[in-house]
Amino acid sequence: MTGFPIGVGNDLNQEMNEYYVYIMASKRNGTLYIGVTNDIVERVYQHKNDEIESFTAKYEVHHLVWYESCKDVREAIAREKQLKDWHRQWKIDLIETSNPAWEDLYYKLLGDVDSGSSPE
Repeated sequence: MTGFPIGVGNDLNQEMNEYYVYIMASKRNGTLYIGVTNDIVERVYQHKNDEIESFTAKYEVHHLVWYESCKDVREAIAREKQLKDWHRQWKIDLIETSNPAWEDLYYKLLGDVDSGSSPE
């Protein structure tokens, strides 16, 4: 076990990769989950399809509502920890600044903008 979240390798010197900090939601203003990965499409797919027995599966947290990229895994992990320490309202404000309709951004990542839906 490496101690890194699923989707993040154990090589801290991988400067060529891109890492993502992301927020998933069960619905608008619903349950939130914050994670970090180096393959956001695959990781969100796993959340959406409950492929891993986890918090997101238990609470049906299936909508990608916010993400940002980082070039360094240490920066991404630090940002994830920072966001997890934030007050809930700060997280909601962060989401609504860039995604006021709480659209599921997963489909935009795939390039299928017409399939995006807002959590109810």
